[in-house]
Amino acid sequence: MKAPHKRIVIWGLATAVLVMGLVYVFRPQPVPVDLVKVTMGDMTVTLDDEGETRVRDVFVVSAPVAGRVLRIDAEIGDSVTPDTVLARIEPFDPAFHDPRTEAEAKTAVQTADAALAVAKAELDETLAEQEFALAEVKRARSLIGTEAIPQRQLDDAERAFKRWTAKVETARATYDMRTFELARAKIHLMSPAETQELHGECTCVSVHVPVAGKVLRVLHESEGVIPAGEPLLEVGDPRELEIVVDYLSTDAVQIQPGQQVVIDEWGGDKPLNGRVRRVEPFGVTKVSALGIEEQRVNVIIDISDPAEQWERLGHGYRVETRVIVWRETDVIKVPLTALFRVDGEWALYVVVDGKATQRTIGVGRRNGLEASITDNLSPGEQVLMYPSDRIEDGVRVVARN
Repeated sequence: MKAPHKRIVIWGLATAVLVMGLVYVFRPQPVPVDLVKVTMGDMTVTLDDEGETRVRDVFVVSAPVAGRVLRIDAEIGDSVTPDTVLARIEPFDPAFHDPRTEAEAKTAVQTADAALAVAKAELDETLAEQEFALAEVKRARSLIGTEAIPQRQLDDAERAFKRWTAKVETARATYDMRTFELARAKIHLMSPAETQELHGECTCVSVHVPVAGKVLRVLHESEGVIPAGEPLLEVGDPRELEIVVDYLSTDAVQIQPGQQVVIDEWGGDKPLNGRVRRVEPFGVTKVSALGIEEQRVNVIIDISDPAEQWERLGHGYRVETRVIVWRETDVIKVPLTALFRVDGEWALYVVVDGKATQRTIGVGRRNGLEASITDNLSPGEQVLMYPSDRIEDGVRVVARN
């Protein structure tokens, strides 16, 4: 072979090798992805939210009368029965008199004292007249036997004696009345300092517990003057606990009485079981931590497990609740992270012959982790999780190590 031909062959081979190297280097590389197999199994859909325990029936013990309540010695957690006296109320001290009221009260005492003196004089006068009438009766009775006086004169003497006896009773009652009026007028002059000495002699009103249970809160512990109806304590039975959860109204419409509830994060070793007892028909507006107004509905849950398993729970404790609104066995399911929306429909990437193939599927129920598949997907197929913008229909993929 001639030299020119040899150079052509050598350069041709070198060029071919270079082109093949460039093709190999710049050929499309498979995209590393996370793969997961489509499985078939049980699936549960729950509505989760934070709740709070409370005693089902809380009784507020209030003051039946106005007065001075003595210090309440009961402490939170004390056991009580209907015979337990939780508080005692005594009459409160009078207010101080202003100068005019003080002068009026003193004048009233002087007036009552003068009226008492008048009543005393009238009583003395009627007693004297009664004594004279009695003497006349005795004289007439002694003379009637000698016929020195007529019978009519004796009758007049006896009638006069009876009349003065009645007047004596009237005068004595008037005297007693004036005595009481004087005492009442003096009472109006009594100062708060003087009534302090009478506290131990007063009959107090005892406040009893309406039911057996435990003291939940002491609302008025110290001694002080209170009006009638003032709340003093809260009493209830911690063994009759319920859980109240304020769900979003859009979630509450999916909850029905009787549905099973899983109670988590209450402090015990394992979750508790419960049942929905009532979904309140009245929603309230609350502001979330982000400042968004939300319509919330209270859902009342009863704990199904024996009280021995949750006896350490008390009134106002925080718990996490999961209301089971749907449960099914043998359903095709995939992780939610594999799904995305295309033209309003659900889709995912299925690996076929090492390539990502976009496929539209039917999605049923969803929870926070998985979704049930109703159409166009079979167990055992591999799908991509977390599809990125590098993934397109037909792109070669490889499982990430």
